[in-house]
Amino acid sequence: MTFAFRHRNDLDTMPASNAGSPQPLIRDRFQLSNNESPFDPLPSVRKAIADDCLPFIGRYPDFRGWDVISRLSERFGVGMDSIILGCGSSEVLRMAICSLAGPGDEVIIPWRSFEAYPALIAASGATCVKVPLTADLRHDVDAMAAAVNDRTRLIIINNPNNPTGTTVSADEAERLMQSVPGDVMVLFDEAYVQFNNDPGAADGMVLLRKYPNVIVAQTFSKAYGLAGLRVGYGIARPEVIGELGKTALAFAVTDVAQRAAVASMDAQDELDERVERVIAERNRVTVALRGQGWDVPDSGSNYLWLGLGDHTDCVAAVFRDAGIEVHVFPGGGIRISMGLPEVNDAVIAACATAKQLYDAECAAA
Repeated sequence: MTFAFRHRNDLDTMPASNAGSPQPLIRDRFQLSNNESPFDPLPSVRKAIADDCLPFIGRYPDFRGWDVISRLSERFGVGMDSIILGCGSSEVLRMAICSLAGPGDEVIIPWRSFEAYPALIAASGATCVKVPLTADLRHDVDAMAAAVNDRTRLIIINNPNNPTGTTVSADEAERLMQSVPGDVMVLFDEAYVQFNNDPGAADGMVLLRKYPNVIVAQTFSKAYGLAGLRVGYGIARPEVIGELGKTALAFAVTDVAQRAAVASMDAQDELDERVERVIAERNRVTVALRGQGWDVPDSGSNYLWLGLGDHTDCVAAVFRDAGIEVHVFPGGGIRISMGLPEVNDAVIAACATAKQLYDAECAAA
C-alpha cells in the first residue's frame, strides 16, 4: 500500500534521488563519467592529510575555513569577507539560489547545462527558466537577457558549459552584463576554469571587479583533484557573501578538505603541469574523433561532448561493452571525461567502433 503524506507538491515532477537499482561504485581508471582528475593525489596533499588531520577528526572544523579563505584572498586580490566556502561549488550554487530566490521568483539558466541547476532551483521553490543553447551549443546570452523580468532573481552562466564544454566569450559576457538590471545577480559557474585556455573566454573575476552584481563559483574538485573531499568557494561583494551565508550548511567543509585545499594551493606548479597534460589529451582525443567523422565541439573543460540525439543508446552500448563508464544523457548525447593516455586510447578505439553503428542507424532512420 502506498503511504500518502503531506509534502511539497511542486516537487512531484522531480525524480527521487534514490531512484533506480543499486550500481557498483566504479573507482578504476575507466571511470570517465564524473569529470574527475585521472591522477592520484599529490604527495604533499597526502602528507598534509596524514600528518595534520587525524588528531582533529573528533572536533568540528573551522566554520568559515579561514586558512583557505586567507589563501584565496591573496590569490584573487579580494578581502576575506568576499569569499565563502561550500561543500563543493554545488553547495555554493545552492546557497546562492536559496538566498536569492524563493516561491514566485525565477532563475534563468542555459539548457542543456549542469544537471543540478533545475533541482537546486526547484528545492528553493523558485521557477527554473531554461534558455536553449544556440545551434553550436553555446550560451544564447541575448535570449537570456531577454528572459529577464520583474521576477528574475538570478542568472547562471556555466563557463565552460557542462556537458558541452563550450565557452562564453568575454564579449558575450560583457553584453549580458550591460543588458541585465544592476539588481539582478549573475553567477559565473567556473568549475572547470583551469582547463579553459580559450584566450577570448570570459573571466568571472574580471567581471566581478567591474560589476557589483556578479558571483563567481569555483571548486577544488576538478583540476585540484579533491572531488572526494568536497570543497568549493564563492567570491562576491561582502554584502552578497553575507546573504549567501544565511543559508550555509554549518561545518560543511571538513578539516581534512580545508587542509588538503591549502596543500593543493602550495603545490600550484605541480597542479598546473597536470592541467596542461589533461588539455593536451583533450586536444589529442578531439583531433582523433574528428578524424573519425564525429562532430566534436571545441571544449574548454576536461571532457568532450558527442551530441547523438536519438542514437545515444546505440553509442552508449559500445562504451558499456568496452568497460568504459561515460555519462549518458538519454536522447541527447554522451559526455566523456579525459583519463590517462592509455584510457583515452581505449576511448578512441570505442568511438571508431561506435561510428560504424551510428552511421548505420542514421542511414536507416
